[in-house]
Amino acid sequence: MEVILLEEVQNLGKLGDCVAVKSGYARNYLIPGGKALVATAEKRAEFEKRRSTLEASANEALDGARTRAEALTALEIIAISARTSAEGKLFGSVGALDIANALSEAGVEVQKREVRLPTGPLHELGDYEITIHLHPQLNSTAKIAVVAEES
Repeated sequence: MEVILLEEVQNLGKLGDCVAVKSGYARNYLIPGGKALVATAEKRAEFEKRRSTLEASANEALDGARTRAEALTALEIIAISARTSAEGKLFGSVGALDIANALSEAGVEVQKREVRLPTGPLHELGDYEITIHLHPQLNSTAKIAVVAEES
């Protein structure tokens, strides 16, 4: 199935690209999410009329992501306290939601889906550099310290 992308989709294409994808991916993800249109002659004409508006909103989103990236790099190490045993092992783990909440409390709005933890949740005390995926073209890092909760 051919679709016209209305925004940049990672590993697929940029705004305005006409790409061939599997029909299930288009029907279940791209089209309902407002990321693409079925590539028909009418839809192509409709897209060309809306192109400048879509490009302006895409540039605005990228500028907003750059502002948030600068704010993230300006932050010092963010401490996240977690319950530990007497030996210093964590009860549970520190996940993407915990990191997103800590960064949001520090003044930079981050959503759970933007936090990248390729090896899964953090299970040990220590300092970590976490990748934050702000925009398809932009990643930033945040410094996190998992510390023992004081009793």
